[in-house]
Amino acid sequence: MPPVEESVVLVDGPWTHRDVTANGGRFHVAEYGPADGPLVLLLHGFPEFWWSWRHQLIALGEAGYRAVAPDLRGFGASDKPPRGYDAYTLSSDVAGMVRALGARDAFLVGSDWGGVLAWTVATLHPRVVRSLAIVSMPHPLRLRQAVISDRRQRRALSHVAFFQIPRAPEGRLLRDDGAYVGELMRRWGGPGFPDRETETRCRAAMQVPAAAHCALECYRWVVRSRTRPSGLRFLRLLERGVHVPTVQVHGALDTCLLPETAHGSGAWVDAPYELQILDGVGHFPHEEAPEAVTAALLEHGLLPREGAR
Repeated sequence: MPPVEESVVLVDGPWTHRDVTANGGRFHVAEYGPADGPLVLLLHGFPEFWWSWRHQLIALGEAGYRAVAPDLRGFGASDKPPRGYDAYTLSSDVAGMVRALGARDAFLVGSDWGGVLAWTVATLHPRVVRSLAIVSMPHPLRLRQAVISDRRQRRALSHVAFFQIPRAPEGRLLRDDGAYVGELMRRWGGPGFPDRETETRCRAAMQVPAAAHCALECYRWVVRSRTRPSGLRFLRLLERGVHVPTVQVHGALDTCLLPETAHGSGAWVDAPYELQILDGVGHFPHEEAPEAVTAALLEHGLLPREGAR
């Protein structure tokens, strides 16, 4: 089988594709909405790429916002360097993107791994975050509590242990045209998810050279950092919490990060906070129930309509 080109993620649509340079790297972004609108930065999770935010790109752009969905470091058409998959570097990537896009700050929205980064950026780089929306990701310290105390949550994250093995997880992600990507999405998603197009595009994106390895390096850092000084320092820094309005959206049928784990994240938010649990939805609410997620952004104080220009 010939190598999969990065162009496979440059999906046509009303958005514009371009590259920006931030924190020493090149990042592909898809952008929609007025250039002078308030910036909304949409951070995808695993095993996806920027396209997972296609619904919100259009809805937010039409509401007057400058909606931008990047491929994170190591994913899609962004750079895939051999290092830099720790939360410090990845959050600096995001903060740098805000400035590279010509904005002073942004409404930050993140799902899954993008949610980890959103929590982290709001803590380590608070000046670039106006408000926070988190999809399918408890606060990292709340998740740590659950992993320690809840056997069900540990079992739900069994793939993280598998991802620590050298080379074998990469091989499984790539085997049979990325079939394991589809398996994970079906396991974590709600009924009927993913549809054929979503699975096909995400499987193809994971087969871009080096993407599978880079995606797994994030998980490897999380585990290996637990006993390292940098990892312990990271946990201490997270205790600062976030100080911007925050809405958290979680699927009631999420089998990767259990809904009960989502509860309690507000302990690290010193600002208006709301948790919404969506019935009938799994780990990918922004795709499974896009209108509900967009409404959470537009109607709950994070993206006030009067703020749009």
